[in-house]
Parts: sequence; C-alpha cells; structure tokens
Amino acid sequence: MTDTDTDAGHVAATRAFYDAVAEQYAAHFRDVHAAQPLDRGVLAGFAELVGKGGRVADLGCGPGGVTAHLASLGLSVFGLDLSAAMVGIARRENPDLRFEQGSMLDLDLPDGSLAGAVSWYSTVHTPHEEFPALFTEFRRVLAPGGHLLIAFQVGDAPRRHERPFGHPVPVDFQRRRPERIAELLEEAGFTIVLHSVRAADEELGELTPQAILIARRPPQTSA
Repeated sequence: MTDTDTDAGHVAATRAFYDAVAEQYAAHFRDVHAAQPLDRGVLAGFAELVGKGGRVADLGCGPGGVTAHLASLGLSVFGLDLSAAMVGIARRENPDLRFEQGSMLDLDLPDGSLAGAVSWYSTVHTPHEEFPALFTEFRRVLAPGGHLLIAFQVGDAPRRHERPFGHPVPVDFQRRRPERIAELLEEAGFTIVLHSVRAADEELGELTPQAILIARRPPQTSA
C-alpha cells in the first residue's frame, strides 16, 4: 500500500505507532519466540503443512523474527509490514531475506501465488468489520490447498496503551474470541485445520490466553 485512502484512520495510527516504537519493540520481543516452545511447535507444524520450499508471506512481520524462524524451517518466506521503521529493522537484522512495506488489506500479489500466509498477531489493530474483507484477501493470494496461520490474544475488551515505550502514540490492542474468528474464516471459504488456545505465559508477561488457528483454502475451489 502507498499513500491512498487506506492510510486514513486505524491504518495511519497503526503505522505511526510502530514507526515510533520500532527499536524498543524489536529489542523487547527479540527472544520471545525462542522462549515459547508451544509457539515454536505450531510454527514447525505449519512449515510441514506448507512443505519445504513453499512460498510464504509473513503479513505484519514487524522486525522479522517470525520471518527468519520460518526461513530456518525451510520455507521460501518474505515479510511485509505497514511500518517503514519495522521493515528497516527486519532488513538490517535479516539481510538475506526480503521485506517490503505494504498493507495486508491490499496485497500486491497475484491470485493463488502463495503456498502459505502468516498473520502472527498482526490483526490486533484491525477493526472487526474489516475481517471479512481481510480474510477474503488472504484467501485470494493463497493457492488451492494453501494454509493460513493466524495468532492473536483471546478476550473481549481491547487493551489501550497511552504512552507505549514512553512515546505519545496511543494505540488499542484488540482481543478476539477464537470461535468467532474461526466462523469468519469459514465464511471466507477456509477450512479450519487447527483451533488452539494456550494459557498466558506469565514469564513472558502475557496477560491473556493466546489463540492460534490454522486454516486451509480447499484444494478444489473456484477462484
């Protein structure tokens, strides 16, 4: 996405937030994946479902930690993020991988061009009413039989940060019910492969349970 109408509202606010906190965010979450064995297990299972060498987009990749982990599992993965600052960090820390600035709401990718897509906590700022269009876009870029991995915090009420990392860029983190997200995925034409909720990891500072869903675009389907 470039400077279009979609830069208004929550998209612009989300970009401003991550541009402001990028360095602190990257440092704070640098080792989080190495510290959570269940998350690593799900990522490994997803990589096996996609298949070695499968083309995967990490949508909302942030500083590129998940992108790099998926690459280490044998996937042909690239990252995409709204924030130019986050993309800059991802490129700096993972010079052998490709990272681009853009919006997962409007992907510059051909239909059916991906074997897999990952949305690792990147829907936490997306308004609920935009989920049908978002999941339709995810389905569009996946080839028949392709897999989508989506992770998010479980709950009903958002958590608001007024000065995250000391920056005056207030932002809300939305929490979702996995049952409802699964319904929306099915309405967009996906089949649910995994519906998982794990307890909050207090050692990592998590406050709520964490949901992970894997969905598949059916192998035989119309475009």
